[in-house]
Amino acid sequence: MHDTDYDVLAIGDAVVDVIAPTDDALLAEEGLRKGSMRVLDRDGAERLYERMGPAQEMSGGSAANSMAGIAALGGRAAFVGQIGSDQLGTIFAHDIRAQGVAFDTPALDGDVTTGRCLILVTPDAQRTMNTYRGASEHLSVDAIDPAQVAKAAILYLEAYLWDHDAPRVAMKKAADMAHDASRPVAFTLSDIACIGRHRPDFVELVGSGRIDILFGNEDEARALARHDDLDDAIAALAGHVDLCVITRGADGAIAVGRGERVAVPAVPPRALVDTTGAGDLFAAGFLAGHAWGRPLEASLALGAAAAAEVIADYGARPLGQLRHLAAD
Repeated sequence: MHDTDYDVLAIGDAVVDVIAPTDDALLAEEGLRKGSMRVLDRDGAERLYERMGPAQEMSGGSAANSMAGIAALGGRAAFVGQIGSDQLGTIFAHDIRAQGVAFDTPALDGDVTTGRCLILVTPDAQRTMNTYRGASEHLSVDAIDPAQVAKAAILYLEAYLWDHDAPRVAMKKAADMAHDASRPVAFTLSDIACIGRHRPDFVELVGSGRIDILFGNEDEARALARHDDLDDAIAALAGHVDLCVITRGADGAIAVGRGERVAVPAVPPRALVDTTGAGDLFAAGFLAGHAWGRPLEASLALGAAAAAEVIADYGARPLGQLRHLAAD
């Protein structure tokens, strides 16, 4: 769109991934199930961090990963997420800006620390994740700039933030700002556990007209719609939004809306190294294509291609430019 500064503006968790190799003994001592994800409080996060070996630290967060993907595709992306005035906050801000994403959210002063996901990687390549959201829990309406929302072709919201009152209010307000500016609002269901905690809220949100584009995987779609049959679930959800976009892993993806139903196959990756970030990069490709006015099938195909690229490397963000995918 010619009257926009950004293709997509996202609001989500500002989290730094702290990744370190470990052995099975540490998992046993911590009472962790290999491959699981647990939520930590601040004390628990600090204690586990002290037990970790030398680590690789990189910016993460689902919607932030998607914005990094859009920038790598050659798009214009912006992100709003709360960080603290600490070392991890500095790392997050540097990384996301270095990847070409506009990020202007001021850090919070005081005794507030930036969110982090402590990832323990065992010799069998299994990842066991431990998340402390930290400053993300304090994202407020004051962090949302109505002019920035109005200058984005699409506003993208992340369900992980729904656990806390302040960011939940901020996201609803941002959605209203977008609609006041005649901009569509996209929402990702993020994780089936989020639906377990907030299904009535999500049903109300989708039914309220605040959401125009709904993202989820097939399990999330079934859980939200309460239909075992995927087609029935998609039909139920699509009745409340302009576009319903459902990923199916190795079976590709489906988009339903505006009288169309389009499916694309998954793109075989050049290597299967790490599936972290596949859904985030799929959303990046689809949102970029949609913001650029591409047909549904082309937007789905770009999402599938971006997902295939990120799972071929280590980490949840692209390691290089993806502009060649957008040019295909």
